[in-house]
Amino acid sequence: MSTEMVDETAFGNRDAKGHYVPDQRVGYGPLFEWPTKPLAIAKWFVAFPGYLFPWNMLYFVLAAAVWFWLTPSTSTMESFAPGWIAVVFVRNLVLIAGYYSLFHYLYYVRRRQGTRFKFNQRWPGDSSRFTFGKQTRDNVFWTLGSGVPIVTVWEVVGQWLFANGHIPWLAWSQNPAWFVAMMVLIPIWREFHFYCVHRLIHTPFLYKTVHAVHHRNTNPGPWSGLSMHPVEHLLYFSSMAIHWIVPSHPLHMIYNQYHSLLAPVPGHSGFDRYELGGDRTLYTAGYAHYLHHKYFEVNYADGVIPFDRWFGTYHDGSREATAGMRSKKSTAAVKAVD
Repeated sequence: MSTEMVDETAFGNRDAKGHYVPDQRVGYGPLFEWPTKPLAIAKWFVAFPGYLFPWNMLYFVLAAAVWFWLTPSTSTMESFAPGWIAVVFVRNLVLIAGYYSLFHYLYYVRRRQGTRFKFNQRWPGDSSRFTFGKQTRDNVFWTLGSGVPIVTVWEVVGQWLFANGHIPWLAWSQNPAWFVAMMVLIPIWREFHFYCVHRLIHTPFLYKTVHAVHHRNTNPGPWSGLSMHPVEHLLYFSSMAIHWIVPSHPLHMIYNQYHSLLAPVPGHSGFDRYELGGDRTLYTAGYAHYLHHKYFEVNYADGVIPFDRWFGTYHDGSREATAGMRSKKSTAAVKAVD
């Protein structure tokens, strides 16, 4: 454990059950506020934390490294061949296993900051509802055994389509402004796509048969992010199909892919902040999604687009929001009986 401690009460407090409640309420950036505030949007775009930094920039840098140094040549990918497909699969497997293991080791094995900033003070444990009876083993199994193979299929098909000119390939020299704009818009596209898929798999039949695998994790950890049923993986990674339609570059597709693969970690870390040493912390922005795992029917979106505010499923983490949610459920239950 770290010898340097940050006072978590500087950023929030524990409720009566010992759950950490941040002072900073769940919110959205200024992009969809009305009237539009260009200066506020510009500041939010480059702030730390903000739209680009730190997480989206980290995912972009890692995706660029994957494209330039760890992806077979375009000519190699013109035909489906076991060799290059195996290279892509192993690359995805090693990178995801390493990235997820790093966060799990630091915060759940070594427990470098104990339960400071941890939403639920309990640690993941044993339960019969998990595959193999243990949460971490269950999460690793579904992430690596289902998630990595399925995302690899999406990537392999996309790379083959690009390599053979079956989908429009946007070169930097053709339109540098759109090239950059496409990169900037990918996280927004991801959130729109995620919200639509997420609402779909919360319908009763798909929830019971598919999404319930993910929601076993009421006290999520890093490996919980991609712990999903294969059908959910298939839908979740279908955000990559946008590149089959909209002119783009394989780098855009790789960024979309690795954003999908890596973003679930801070969202499911179980911590509001990571301690970096001294009094420095890194905000995970994971509270909104933690509340979704806690209450199931709130905060289906995650980050920029205020879908939940628009459609009545918004929970900002306050007691008032919890009371309003419970009142709405009680009213719905009474109507169902009537």
